[in-house]
Amino acid sequence: MPRPKSNRIVREPPLYTEFKPVGVPGAELDQILLSLDEYEAVRLADYVGMSHEEAADEMEISRSTFSRLVEQARNKMAAFLFQGKRLTINGGNVHFRYNIIRCMDCGYMFKINIDTPMNECPECHSKNLLNHAGGFGHGNCCRGKFNKKGGNYAKR
Repeated sequence: MPRPKSNRIVREPPLYTEFKPVGVPGAELDQILLSLDEYEAVRLADYVGMSHEEAADEMEISRSTFSRLVEQARNKMAAFLFQGKRLTINGGNVHFRYNIIRCMDCGYMFKINIDTPMNECPECHSKNLLNHAGGFGHGNCCRGKFNKKGGNYAKR
């Protein structure tokens, strides 16, 4: 029996989680599932431009695990682009450093440390908030999980 996967650190939840070719109903497309840790691996390596060693440290995993994640993610993204499939970002063993909150009344979006509780919009004081990390089942589980970084979340 394989050992359980350890949790990987993801900076923040993605704003968009579904991608598909234009003009084709999503229900007609095969789905590719990109896990949150694969998403973070591609973000760090290809968008931020970190080395595999730096990115592995950021995610609190080994360099070889990071390399496997980024390779899997790139393969899935290539299949999405060239085979016309629907790409969905979800799942994986992760904890977030930050959360993104959107006010459903005024539309204001803001990023907060995952340890910071937020009950009302700082702009309009509405309590009608969308918790992006909560959409992935995260929030309380992510608080206080960052041993290596010692609580210093403001790195990038």
